[in-house]
Amino acid sequence: MENTAIGFPPTTIAVFVALAVIALAIDLFTHKSDKPVSLTNAAVWSVFWVLISLAFAGYLYYAHGPSVASLFVTGYALEKVLSVDNLFVFMAIFAWFKIPDALRHRVLYWGIIGAIVFRLIFVAIGTGLLAFGPWVEVLFAVVVAWTAIMMLRSKEEDEEEDYSKHMAYRFAKKLFPVWPKLHGHNFFVSRSELEKEITKPQNKGMTLVGKGALFATPLFLCVVVVEVSDILFAFDSVPAVIAVSREPLIVYSAMMFAILGLRTMYFVLEALKRYLVHLEKSVIALLFFIAGKLALNATDHLFGHGISIDPNTSLIVVLVVLAIGIVASIIFPGKEEEQSDVKNDTNA
Repeated sequence: MENTAIGFPPTTIAVFVALAVIALAIDLFTHKSDKPVSLTNAAVWSVFWVLISLAFAGYLYYAHGPSVASLFVTGYALEKVLSVDNLFVFMAIFAWFKIPDALRHRVLYWGIIGAIVFRLIFVAIGTGLLAFGPWVEVLFAVVVAWTAIMMLRSKEEDEEEDYSKHMAYRFAKKLFPVWPKLHGHNFFVSRSELEKEITKPQNKGMTLVGKGALFATPLFLCVVVVEVSDILFAFDSVPAVIAVSREPLIVYSAMMFAILGLRTMYFVLEALKRYLVHLEKSVIALLFFIAGKLALNATDHLFGHGISIDPNTSLIVVLVVLAIGIVASIIFPGKEEEQSDVKNDTNA
């Protein structure tokens, strides 16, 4: 790949910031209600983010020539391919926390906004921050495999009422005050409000552990886990995009537009899962594959055993496994109660 450090005038930076801020504002305003994202809505927004990315590529072509636009498109496509794994990890995280469909867009929106900030730090510091990558990837591979096992054992449809036994809650409460129940779509709840909550019959026996004025909810814990998972995947994607171009704006804009577009693609996959009853099995299989890929790539960096899975092979595996899940759902559509659930979701 060609390395370049061309620098950009303030006008180009302003165009990028304006496009990003306006698009994010439209997205946030459009999805401010707590409703599940439909397949049509998710597909439309996926196209929207592709068009925004192409619009910026078009401006680069007009203002700086085809070579610069080509670098952006190459970085954008590479980040998109390398970040596909995030989709399935996000799905597993939501299954682990048993987050209702209506709240998932809110979690992903703010989780990835945070990830965008951290990606900016990664780009600003450069690859030096990524020196910890291989060891972190080994640990993350274990976490992904464990999450796949938990997803295999549990039923996502069962909504969690009390998170007091949840691993994330037990760990987080040692660091800051946490309320063990979802509280609407709030990430934090005030102590005064919770003092009223514990008087309700359904909360009998519950106490407020900690002295803080604000208590985090399980929804906030889910955001943190989503954000951390995205940052960990950056250990692979950031160096790859930096290899395309050393120009910070090219690297950062390519990653940002790819990540935001990927978030809406998640809802396409999530919506399809409601209609294709065997697609979730494909997702679980892919989680095990992702764990193996992370472990092989990381240990190859550490020990040089020469076994790793390149992005093109990974993408082919993802497409094939998803295709198997789709075909299986068409041939074996599932039990009548599963089909009736899909109809109820559609009517809702």
